[in-house]
Amino acid sequence: MPHRVAVLALDGLLPFELGIPHRIFGRSLEPVPGNKGGKLYEVVTCSVRPPGPVRTDSDYAILVEHGPEALATADTVVIPASYELGPVFEEGRLTDELAAALALIRPGTRMVSICTGSYVLAAAGYLDGRPATTHWSSADHFQRLFPRVRVDPDVLFIDDGDVLTSAGVAAGIDLCLHLVRRDHGSAVANEIARRTVVPPHRDGGQAQYIHRPVPEPQFATTTAARAWALGRLDRPILLRDMARQESMSVRTFTRRFREEVGISPGQWLTQQRVERARHLLESSDLSIDQVARDAGFGTATSLRQHLQAALGVPPTVYRRTFRTSADTP
Repeated sequence: MPHRVAVLALDGLLPFELGIPHRIFGRSLEPVPGNKGGKLYEVVTCSVRPPGPVRTDSDYAILVEHGPEALATADTVVIPASYELGPVFEEGRLTDELAAALALIRPGTRMVSICTGSYVLAAAGYLDGRPATTHWSSADHFQRLFPRVRVDPDVLFIDDGDVLTSAGVAAGIDLCLHLVRRDHGSAVANEIARRTVVPPHRDGGQAQYIHRPVPEPQFATTTAARAWALGRLDRPILLRDMARQESMSVRTFTRRFREEVGISPGQWLTQQRVERARHLLESSDLSIDQVARDAGFGTATSLRQHLQAALGVPPTVYRRTFRTSADTP
């Protein structure tokens, strides 16, 4: 049976965020030629009340056809943001109705929040003593309200195993794609990203709020340097060589790069090399040594260290997991 995802629609929800799990999980297919594979996820929307209308933050309501009982059948529960959280947002306390609905969730179910949906997870105790994030504009309030949560306001999302939280709006897309990649590998995630016309991967540690995300017109960008680097990941890439592609000093290039991308050039290069290694491990029979060279890590030891740091598993385990997943009928 497909992995069942229940999306909890609360009054005051944001329709865009409600649609993210349906678009990402609902369109993810088994990796077979011609994209004719079966659906990997079944996505249902439910309410804390019996089936009926749920208010949105727009000038319309949505008709939800499932009540809270759908939560009891879920493998993953996703809670998008809402602007009408009431006691949850003001006091860190669940309403009786919401508490009763969440009580139906089976132990071990994966819990996911988008934006201020994290308030619901925190009020229910899922985030006690754990790292979490939320929209940057609510992070200080969130930390004051839930002092037992280890809040990181600067990242796109946090994967803490069975509980995952994301920042606002588009970061929910990043988190859902991350889950597809974690469940079924980068090939499946990249295909759904391509069809959704979004970047296939933004690392969870990337800054969620960049003060100047788009350079002012009179400033040069670092786009050409990034394209140049992506074409030669298997070779040594020095910061001064990247800066030279944009005719900038190293200092200016580093500052502009961080303004545009949100992380340093070195961090970005490591992320791209990890992604290249993941793709090769999933899609080729190259030896670990060759994957390390082609991804630009040089040695299997270096690849192992970087993959362990980024994903928590060594290359052989990663390959075994996702090659097996991809080959399973």
